[in-house]
Amino acid sequence: MKNLKLKSARAAFDMSQQELADKVGVSRQTINAIEKGDYNPTINLCIAICKALNKTLDELFWEEAE
Repeated sequence: MKNLKLKSARAAFDMSQQELADKVGVSRQTINAIEKGDYNPTINLCIAICKALNKTLDELFWEEAE
């Protein structure tokens, strides 16, 4: 499932995938894969992304049950 919440939070900071990747110590391809739903990040990477974007884990990674 695509992570549109991550993509929109990153866009709100006018931050490229590369800039976010540099902040959290991964490749741009990793950020791209997370946004596309092709990669499930570790909890440590999730926390680093949340800190970089000033969001909580729930705001970026929690999916509501349908």
